[in-house]
Amino acid sequence: MENAIAVSGSNEKIKSIILDIFALTAIYFMPTIAHMFSLPVYLIEPLRIILVLSIVHTNKANAYILALSMPLFSFLVSGHPVFFKMLMISGELALNVWLFFFISKRVSNKFVSMFGSIVISKLFYYVVQFIFISAALLTAEEVEHPIIPQIIVSVVLSAYFLFSDKIFPNTKKS
Repeated sequence: MENAIAVSGSNEKIKSIILDIFALTAIYFMPTIAHMFSLPVYLIEPLRIILVLSIVHTNKANAYILALSMPLFSFLVSGHPVFFKMLMISGELALNVWLFFFISKRVSNKFVSMFGSIVISKLFYYVVQFIFISAALLTAEEVEHPIIPQIIVSVVLSAYFLFSDKIFPNTKKS
């Protein structure tokens, strides 16, 4: 029995490490890919996609680590996002993780838990954005982001979480 637990824990660590390496590699190359193909990659919210993958396929601690480190890593590697936007994104993603686990303890609907956590964390982001723009720490151009792609990504990610146990039956839900 102890061997089964040890192997299970080991597999969980391996999944977390693989996802983290994938996340950091994707973030590292994202600016290059975006410039090379003239694609506005930010519209599909790659950090949130990786965060939701982490919530679904690894554990709560790993989701927090990615939420806080991905924007910082991107800032250090590419200078994007700018410093205050990086702080906003880190806060938004960490709040997204916390809200997901908070809501999912109270609501049994997986879609509602994920979608609610994304929407509320986005509202937080927009409040902080307003404060930072009002304080002249950011300009409106630095935080411009159309709302329709955000809604689409939020619905798709929430649906992915809802159906993930059917797609990946052995997936651990943190």
